[in-house]
Amino acid sequence: MTNVLYSAEDLESFATTLFVAAGMPEDRSRIVARYLVEGDLMGHDTHGLAQAAGYLKDLKQGNMPADGDVEVISDKTVAAVWDGGYRSGVWLAWKAVDEAARRAKEHGLAAITIRRSHHIACLATFLPIATEQGLAVMLVSSDPSVKAVAPYGATEPLFTPNPIAFGYPTDGDPVLIDISASGTTMGLAMRQKSAGLRLPGEWLITADGKATDDPEELFTDPPGAFLPLGGLDRGHKGFGLALMAEALTSGLGGYGRADGSTQWGASVYVQCIDPEAFGGRQAFEREAGWLSKACREARTAPGDPPARMPGDGALARKRAALANGVALHPSIIPALEPLAIEYGITLPKPIR
Repeated sequence: MTNVLYSAEDLESFATTLFVAAGMPEDRSRIVARYLVEGDLMGHDTHGLAQAAGYLKDLKQGNMPADGDVEVISDKTVAAVWDGGYRSGVWLAWKAVDEAARRAKEHGLAAITIRRSHHIACLATFLPIATEQGLAVMLVSSDPSVKAVAPYGATEPLFTPNPIAFGYPTDGDPVLIDISASGTTMGLAMRQKSAGLRLPGEWLITADGKATDDPEELFTDPPGAFLPLGGLDRGHKGFGLALMAEALTSGLGGYGRADGSTQWGASVYVQCIDPEAFGGRQAFEREAGWLSKACREARTAPGDPPARMPGDGALARKRAALANGVALHPSIIPALEPLAIEYGITLPKPIR
């Protein structure tokens, strides 16, 4: 079956119009639309336009304020805490990376923590904001209102998959790392559940302690949970990453699970580092480029493809989608169609 393809420009225009119709200022709507579509361009289709319907619902219900700015809780030049008031997490993440990059170029490094952000979609999409300026960047997110992942050695869900992204420039393509501290994302598990399908691996744990690939186990009484990255055998590694994420996001932000948050959103940590303040940008990119080249050329088993660096696949998918069209997951347009009808907006037309 041939995929239906859309123009990235048409998708951005459509999404922008939807958010404007829902009351969000046009400049902010364009940013949200751009980074949601960027998720689909990179192939992260559970965290691209798939998130738009939920965001628009929260806008309509008043759970995501359409406008207004951050409240600055603390600002020490190279370290700041913002309260986002549950405004668009995509806009807040863009704003924080942009500002941290500006400060890092002046001071060598800078970090901003955001508390009470709305959901921030695909972390990898924000990394090029910094890497294109020759900076390294870390972006971490958690959601204090959600309990989904069990601590290693337990079966009770207590925290979120806690994605961690890190990007840095090389003398070629940047390295774009985007992983979760759990074995899979909530977006994929919910998509598979809705379709009556199982996960590709046993990345969940039942309430009685057995690994499973069945997302229905998340809804038993008592519920099962997501396993930390590493599963039943090596899950202490993912558990450690999850705890690090909680400390950097809710911990440094001063607001999180201990406050009993019940609103869908995020705690976010952004850090930018300027290699020029250390051994120099040219030296950094030469070293990073050497290792990237060595990894791609490393010996593989007979018949296997070359090793890829993190981000290679996403950048290749983006280039192909920009040239040939974006293939959306078949659930995305049907989820947005009722909103388009409500606001009197024409759905984007496939280019093939």
